[in-house]
Amino acid sequence: MDLKPINAKYYILKSLLLLIVIVAPALVFGQVGGPPDSLKADSLRAKKLAIAKRADNINHQYDFGDLTRNVIHPKRKADTLKKSSGITVVPNIAANPTIGAQIGIKAVAGRKLGNDPKTLLSVAATSASITSKGIIYFYLNHNVFTPGNKWNFQGNIVAAKTVTPDYGLGIGHDVNGGTSSEKVLADGAHKVYAIHSYYFNIREKVYKGLGNNFFAGAGLSFEVRRNITTKDTTSNATPSSVYNNEHGFPQDHYSANGFLFNLAYTTRDNPNRAYKGVYFDAGIRINQMWIGSTKNSVQVTTDFRKYVSLSAINPETVIAFWNWGSYLVSGDVPYLELPGTARDGAFRSGRGYTSQYFKGTQFNDTEVEFRFPILANKFLSGVTFASMQSANDEHGTKLFQVFQPGYGAGLRVLFNKATRTNLALDYAFGKYGNKGFFLNLNESF
Repeated sequence: MDLKPINAKYYILKSLLLLIVIVAPALVFGQVGGPPDSLKADSLRAKKLAIAKRADNINHQYDFGDLTRNVIHPKRKADTLKKSSGITVVPNIAANPTIGAQIGIKAVAGRKLGNDPKTLLSVAATSASITSKGIIYFYLNHNVFTPGNKWNFQGNIVAAKTVTPDYGLGIGHDVNGGTSSEKVLADGAHKVYAIHSYYFNIREKVYKGLGNNFFAGAGLSFEVRRNITTKDTTSNATPSSVYNNEHGFPQDHYSANGFLFNLAYTTRDNPNRAYKGVYFDAGIRINQMWIGSTKNSVQVTTDFRKYVSLSAINPETVIAFWNWGSYLVSGDVPYLELPGTARDGAFRSGRGYTSQYFKGTQFNDTEVEFRFPILANKFLSGVTFASMQSANDEHGTKLFQVFQPGYGAGLRVLFNKATRTNLALDYAFGKYGNKGFFLNLNESF
């Protein structure tokens, strides 16, 4: 069948009439109020807000306390928001390549102080444990915000009998040529040396709220190691002995005592398990011999974290980003205090490798994590993650010249819905045959 050509004038006239029919009502109603669909739009917005509020309502979530109650007291009524405890006490059973198998007890607490809704959650944790590698460890730490976020107190106390695996200095980049001592320090063969010591740390920082989520802080940190022992420390046979001889540190003890100055910015909604917001902290550490430090030094540290929720219905569906770095500006830092793998404040960076597997005077770690719920009641969640570490060495390798990857996946068990405390079970992989199971309370960052 033949089609008649469309008359151009007729087409234009018809289009104009249609446009008038569509636009005219909007113009008329625009003078007296919202369009007819405004009620529907408002209803949709209200519905989305209600969904988001319900999604973040812990009364609709299921945690380990609920599971225990259902098993022991199946007829007891479920906890409500007002009855939920902010304290979690669990056996501290863990295993990873650094510590071996661990048993002990751990407690984590969280609470908002005062009645100001803008006050950030205060958290504290303590633990005592012993491991199959002969490590005995006790710590107590806190991060407390006073009402209205006027002040923030951060600090910790650590006392430990430790065994630190030593894989040399640098990012795993082998030395071409050089002396035998330089090759030992770089440890291109990735041979491990065990360093035994007693470790004590007291640190306290006080931040003053400046408004608009900014804080300025200052404090002190005392880090002391005694009875440091390893093999052949006098004949340059281990990386630590080479470093100590080159930088003038005693082989069996040291102190790293210094002043801390920090500037912080935070908008994250929860320090245990953030769904949204930003955290940034930049600091300067100045170790001074006149307050007992073995050597003088100046270091700069940066810690940046960003959280993006991908769902209003399931706000815990999150892309999380973390960058942590530490950079020596001047002086000398003791070998076991050099920044490196898992040397961030919570000892969580670089999953897939043992603590300090990579280290240098300049170090940077970047990580990204995808977090998602598995069960509708939020009892089980999952994560996938990846990281890239970089460090310098004393043989020409620069920071960001060589990168070492890590990656893995894990499960999260909701232990305390009131504080968003999770039991984290991760399996991670790295290079040079590194892999391991990592078990902790709360997210890595």
